[in-house]
Amino acid sequence: MSVSVLGSSGLSGGISGLLQVASLLSLLLLLLKAAQLYLRRQWLLRALQQFPCPPSHWLFGHSRQRELQRILKWVEKFPSAYPHWLWGSHARLRLHDPDYMKVILGRSDPKADSSYRFLAPWIGYGLLLLNGQKWFQHRRLLTPAFHYDILKPYVGLMADSVRVMLDKWEELASQDSPLEVFQHVSLLTLDTIMKCGFSHQGSLQLDRPSDPAEEGSAAGGGRAGEGQEEEALGLPGHPSLGQREYGLHFRGHLDQMPYTTMCIKEALRLYPPVPGVARKLSQPVTFPDGRSLPKGVIVLLSIYGLHHNPKVWPNPETFDPSRFAPGSLPHSHAFLPFSGGSRNCIGKRFAMIELKVAVALTLLRFELLPDPTRVPIPTAHIVLKSENGIHLHLRKLPNPYGDQDRL
Repeated sequence: MSVSVLGSSGLSGGISGLLQVASLLSLLLLLLKAAQLYLRRQWLLRALQQFPCPPSHWLFGHSRQRELQRILKWVEKFPSAYPHWLWGSHARLRLHDPDYMKVILGRSDPKADSSYRFLAPWIGYGLLLLNGQKWFQHRRLLTPAFHYDILKPYVGLMADSVRVMLDKWEELASQDSPLEVFQHVSLLTLDTIMKCGFSHQGSLQLDRPSDPAEEGSAAGGGRAGEGQEEEALGLPGHPSLGQREYGLHFRGHLDQMPYTTMCIKEALRLYPPVPGVARKLSQPVTFPDGRSLPKGVIVLLSIYGLHHNPKVWPNPETFDPSRFAPGSLPHSHAFLPFSGGSRNCIGKRFAMIELKVAVALTLLRFELLPDPTRVPIPTAHIVLKSENGIHLHLRKLPNPYGDQDRL
C-alpha cells in the first residue's frame, strides 16, 4: 500500500513538474512574441512618422467599418497619403496622390503576401499572385492574346451574351417591379469569358446548351463570331446613324463611341473595380515631396481614394463624363481603374470592349431608372460591390428600325 501511494505521488509530482515547465515555456514564448510585436510597432511608427495619421486605437488600429466613407473624409484631410493601422503592429501607408502612384507603379516591388495569400487556395499561383521572373515569363506569354486587334473579333460573342441577358430582362421587366441586376451582370461576364476564353458553346445564363446553329463560333463564321451588332446611340459625340446606316457592323464602331466611352470611364472613376492594390517595398523610396519610406513597408495604392481625391478631381462625387474629354485628364496617373505600370490588369482592353458592347446594346433596348428606396451602398471587398445589390426599374424602349433589326 505505501509503495503504491509513493508511486502515485511521484507520478503526480512528475506531471506537475512538466506542466510547470510547459507553462513557463508558454509564458516565455508569449513574452517573446509580445516583444516582437512591440518592436515591430516602434519600427513602423518611426518609418511612418513623416506622414500625419488619423486617430487610431493602439491595439485595434482603424476600424474597418464604413471604410469607403472614411476614406472620403481622410483623403480630403490628408491629400497625399496617410498611415492605415490594421491593428497594433500592422500598418500600411495608404496612397491616393497621382505623383505618389507614379513612383510606386514605376518600380518592381512585389505584391504584399499578407494581402493576397488568402486568394491562393481559391485561384492558385497564376499571373495575379506570382512575382519575379516567373511572373514576367507568364505575362510575356499572355500579353499578345490581349492585343486590341485580337480581341475585336470577339465582339459578336460578347453581344450574344448580352442579348441573352437582355431577353431575360424583357420578360422580368413586364412584372413592373425593380430588378436586382448584379447577379445577371455577374452571369453575363462569366458567360462571356467562357465563350471567348474557353470556346464554350452553351449559355451559362440559361443553364442549358444553346443551339449550335444560333450560337456560332469565333472561327465558324456564325452570327456570334461576325460581330454584326450596331452602334446607334443618339448621344453627344456619336455618329448620326439613319436607317440605311443602321446595318453597319457594331465592331467597326467601337472606336467611334466617344461619349459612351467617357461615361464608362467616369463610372469607373467613381466605382473602380478594385479599391486598392498593395505592394511591399523591396528598396527604400523617396517621393517627389521629399518624404521617404524604408524597405519593408507595405504601401496600399488606394484607387478609390485617388479617384475621389478633390485635389485631383474637383467635385469628385459628381458624375461628369466631360472629365474624360480628349486632353482633359489632369495627370497620367490620375485614373487607374485597372492599376498601372508593368503589373496593370492584362484584361483591361477586353473589359473595356465588353463594357462598350453591354452598355450600347442595353441602352438600345431599355431606359434604366434607379430604385430610390434601395440606393446601392458601395463596400470594399476583394472587388468593389454593393452591400444591398443594384436595383433598377427597366422601361422597354420601342424599336424604331423594325423587328428585323432588333439586336
